[in-house]
Amino acid sequence: MNLDAVRTFVAAVDAGQFQDAAAALSITQQAVSKRIAALEKDLGVRLFTRTARGTHLTVDGQTFLPHARELLRAEARADASVRPGRRALRVDVHSRRIAPAVLLQDFHRAHPRIELDVVTLDADVHAAMAAVEAGTVDATFHAVTVAARHLPAAIRTTRVIDEYHELLVGPRHALANARVVTPAQLAEHRIWMPGMAPGTEWSDYYDELAAAFGLTIDLVGPVFGNEALLAEIADSAELATLAGVRTRYLWPDSYDLRRVPVRGPAPVYPMSLIWRDDNPHPALRALRAYLASRRVQATDIEVWLPPWGQ
Repeated sequence: MNLDAVRTFVAAVDAGQFQDAAAALSITQQAVSKRIAALEKDLGVRLFTRTARGTHLTVDGQTFLPHARELLRAEARADASVRPGRRALRVDVHSRRIAPAVLLQDFHRAHPRIELDVVTLDADVHAAMAAVEAGTVDATFHAVTVAARHLPAAIRTTRVIDEYHELLVGPRHALANARVVTPAQLAEHRIWMPGMAPGTEWSDYYDELAAAFGLTIDLVGPVFGNEALLAEIADSAELATLAGVRTRYLWPDSYDLRRVPVRGPAPVYPMSLIWRDDNPHPALRALRAYLASRRVQATDIEVWLPPWGQ
């Protein structure tokens, strides 16, 4: 269906006269008549009756009118959904419970008028970067493990998150009552992180962390979800896992889980915002500025970073 013809039909109804509709659309009255005639032919019905006193909607025209208006509203929504500055800023946070999602929610609170489309791509840094390059999303958060010179030409990155770790343990674990723990202490305990996909940037990070401090990171076991993981840890005197300080976990009070900071040194998972340099969306600049203002580098804490994050 020709949307210009639909738009002309609605304009004629609203104006009351073809001549007035032509003026509103900046076309000739003859063009208005031709468009409506073509629409009537396409639909197989008469939309207007023409008399000496003007034009009036037929019963079919009255029936078609609300659908015509909805077609034009749908056209406007479709246009706005992909036009930078009129559509929402699409940002991939990978998971809605980790630091990028928390920061993006804070950004929304600070800039409530900026529309956001928050998505969770099931992708590692390479796939997520490809999505940014293709325009599927405007930006994504990931650890970048390669040098800038090896990135696609249009891709830009900036480090915006230094995520510190906490040890998550149940009340019967040997470290449950510790105020802080060191990586050296963790070497004596089993760190359970089932389902971590090999070859991803987070898998590379934990491989480097384990090698640096002699940790035992156990990936064995089926993945039944975060709720099941927390239940197992709460009920165990041996199991523990690592979580980012801003990772959002919820559990029943009866679990009595403990989050213990890891220090001496503090392992840091570095995450960057990734975007296309030629992306014109005006909200992207506001997001970048906000993230830059929120990044705080602690100077009084000894940290550990993987070689590619230094």
